[in-house]
Amino acid sequence: MNIRLLIPEDAQAVSDVIVATLRVSNTRDYPPEMMEELIQHMQPADILQRASWTHFYVAEDAGKIIGCGAIGPYWGREDESSLFTIFVLPEYQGKGIGRKIVETLEGDEFALRAKRIEIPASITGLPFYRKMGYGFKNGSDQLDEERLYRLEKHRNIADKE
Repeated sequence: MNIRLLIPEDAQAVSDVIVATLRVSNTRDYPPEMMEELIQHMQPADILQRASWTHFYVAEDAGKIIGCGAIGPYWGREDESSLFTIFVLPEYQGKGIGRKIVETLEGDEFALRAKRIEIPASITGLPFYRKMGYGFKNGSDQLDEERLYRLEKHRNIADKE
């Protein structure tokens, strides 16, 4: 398996990974109609738009894109970042790929300069992100209006220097 930065030609395959994951994995925790609405915002043009302001990575196995994830500034801040769009094809879940994607994102320059990294976590992804060391933002374990958990991890920037 290889993790690398997204190139424009990857956008369709990344969209396909996200759509498959939403339809198979996330519909266990969310209504299908909600997932179908979200899918409308995960098309190739949307992926490229997100990649224009984040560092967007893909995980591939034998040339096939099997996962993705992005990191970008938290509302334009230099000292805070957010993780976005972390998905792994259902048939590849539980094999350490998500962990490698998150570790790659946490090694990215956006993470290394951040005192805090936030992630909007789905119900489906919550156990995974908790295992990765993310805690509830402001101690709140309640879903927000988007039906997501807001998780965060604080970093000691001095550790990187």
